[in-house]
Amino acid sequence: MELKYIYRTIRFLLVAGGVFLALYLFYFLSKVTYPFLIGLIIAFLINPFVDFLQKKAKMPRVLAVLIALIVIFALCAGLITLLVAEIVSGAAYLATVVPEHLVTLINYLEDYFTAQIIPLYNQLTSVFNKLDAGQQDTIIGNIQNVGTKVGSTVGTFIKNLFGNIPNIISWFPNAATVLIFSLLATFFISKDWYHLSAMGGKILPQKAKTSGKTVFADLKKALFGFIKAQLTLISITTVIILIGLLILRVDYAITIALATGIVDIIPYLGTGAVFVPWIIYASISGDMGLAIGLGVLYIIVLVQRQIMEPKILSSSIGLDPLATLIALFAGFKLIGFLGLIVGPVTLVIITTLKRANVFHDVWVFIKGREV
Repeated sequence: MELKYIYRTIRFLLVAGGVFLALYLFYFLSKVTYPFLIGLIIAFLINPFVDFLQKKAKMPRVLAVLIALIVIFALCAGLITLLVAEIVSGAAYLATVVPEHLVTLINYLEDYFTAQIIPLYNQLTSVFNKLDAGQQDTIIGNIQNVGTKVGSTVGTFIKNLFGNIPNIISWFPNAATVLIFSLLATFFISKDWYHLSAMGGKILPQKAKTSGKTVFADLKKALFGFIKAQLTLISITTVIILIGLLILRVDYAITIALATGIVDIIPYLGTGAVFVPWIIYASISGDMGLAIGLGVLYIIVLVQRQIMEPKILSSSIGLDPLATLIALFAGFKLIGFLGLIVGPVTLVIITTLKRANVFHDVWVFIKGREV
């Protein structure tokens, strides 16, 4: 083998080993420092607002950070309060409406049982009685086995459910601790943002600093673009649902539209978590007009989501629509629901590294000079 290929192989192994080592260290360190990583992300997100308060309102940096955190905390608390108020209002409404619908559902089940299940049971009993003793014993044995498996599965589920209650309860103190440390980390990181940035700039070599600035700027643009795209998609979905519910003259149309728009954040399930049970119930209760209207509205929401999502994501993040669509599908197939977020983010990172010539620089290092 020629000497140059040996050198290239060694340099390639160095690059691959360095990447894997960096990923492993990041994974290991993130498990013990994740509150500070959360604080870093929050500080990064609020930094434009802090800069605005510092420059336009002539505030000290410390005061600007405090006000920014108070504003964000107040907005979150306000949204949670609004959500709780809507839930209480909806619960009061359901308390008056659900009993009537429950009676309708029970009557439907009684009629269905009388008209369908009992005749079917009689037919099966007649067929069963005509079988010989061995066949009857086999059927009874299979039914008992199925019952045993179902009982065992249900018992295991209930056992695991109640067994996890202590873990769920113990999660709250941990969550409160993480929240406190994250807020403190956010405050100190945001307060010394530019000082920490300057320290990092002194540590890095000039080449890495230049590439890092390009990568950071593109990732920042992509991150805010991704958030903007998701808010745009949710807003479009909410408006379409609101218009549809108003046309169908559904009570509490605004509340339902807002709640469904928030549910639309859930990957893959999305609005189906609200519409599918609602459509089934409307069909069972005999309100076919509402069921058909909800079905048409659900199809419209699904179609607009599938059409608009790649286009809005690509325009907001700066990616090709086809590449975005492939990233969405590949991410979903590889890691499930989370892949619908991880896929585009990974594509953004790869595209950003390419724009910053990181891959080119790595290839030049691996290739080296001709020997």
